[in-house]
Order: sequence, then C-alpha cells, then structure tokens
Amino acid sequence: MNFHEVRFPASLSFGSVGGPERRTDVVTLANGFEERNTPWAHSRRRYDAGLGMRSLDDVETLIAFFEARHGQMFGFRWKDWSDFKSGRASADTTFDDQVIATADGVQSAFQLTKTYRSGEFSYARPITKPVAGTVRIGIEQDEMRETVDYEIDLTSGIVRFEKPPASSMRIMAGYEFDVPVRFDTDRVQTSVASFQAGDVPNVPVVEVRV
Repeated sequence: MNFHEVRFPASLSFGSVGGPERRTDVVTLANGFEERNTPWAHSRRRYDAGLGMRSLDDVETLIAFFEARHGQMFGFRWKDWSDFKSGRASADTTFDDQVIATADGVQSAFQLTKTYRSGEFSYARPITKPVAGTVRIGIEQDEMRETVDYEIDLTSGIVRFEKPPASSMRIMAGYEFDVPVRFDTDRVQTSVASFQAGDVPNVPVVEVRV
C-alpha cells in the first residue's frame, strides 16, 4: 500500500483550514422539482497545509515532509484539530464515547466508527487511523483491557476480541484519530520574499481511502 504510517507535523496542521466535502448530483425536473443523489457513501476531507506555516523553518519542514512522501505518491496521517476525538473536543476520551456495534455472539472483529448526529438523522464515519495509546474499548458498562481482552490494529481501526462478545451486547469505544491523506499536488512553490511579506504557499491535502 502506498501509505506511510507517519503523521504530518501537528504543529503545522494546527493552523490549516479544511473540512468535509460531499458530492451531490442535482437534477432539476421540468416541473421545477429537484432530484438529488450522491455516488459517495462517505464524506471526504480537504485541507490546506500551507496556512500552518509561520516561519521559514516551518517551510523547510514542509518541504522535507513533501519530498519524503514523493509528492502525491505516498499517503500519510493528518491531525484535524477541529475533529480528532471520539467525543466532544472539550472532554476527555472515555471508553463509552461511541457505540460502534452490537454483538451477535459470533463476530469478534469490529471497525471503529464515529457517529455524527443531528436531530433524528446520523452518519457513521469509519475510523481507520486511531492514535496509539488513546484507544479504550468497553462492552456495555465494563471497560476491557487491551492485549488481554482485545487487540487494536492502528493501521485499519479494527478491534479484535479474544472471544466474540455475547449477543446483543453493545461494543463501546473511545479514541483519538488521524485522517489518512495525501498531498493533492506534485509541486510546492515557495518564495522567501513573498513568505516574509505574509504570503504562504498553497499546499492542498486530500483524504484517501485505505
């Protein structure tokens, strides 16, 4: 897989802008009504890494990271400072932040997910790049022990239990996570003069499926 399990410097992504995008096909009918459909089951996030640059040293760090990824060739981890926890941004992570599945008594592997809710509607986002040391798993009201009760694959976000949880039991999870991304350009243009004048390079970054 063309993916490097390394995070873009979090101090640089802190100043970036970006967020989720959707693709919706809108067709206006002859009677004026619309039909709307989407080919995407999941949203895709885009960011601009250039806006996090504050010094020439930051630019040097960016160029080194870009070169090591061979431009668009290799993906990497990205910390989205506006959305990197299973629970509220202002709260500590707990093992019951998210309900990721309901056990059937047979399945022993479960994908980490984060559910976004608004009123009666919701969207379940697969989480494939949890951060090491932050994942907490529970079954109903009981927190489980990593390496004893379960294992977590940090490259896929899959939780594997030593034995299948009992049927109808809720599988809970709390975690921090990164977004799998790649550079959306094969060139980075910088100028010392323009940077000192307040202009920063445009470095687009886009989410990838892994």
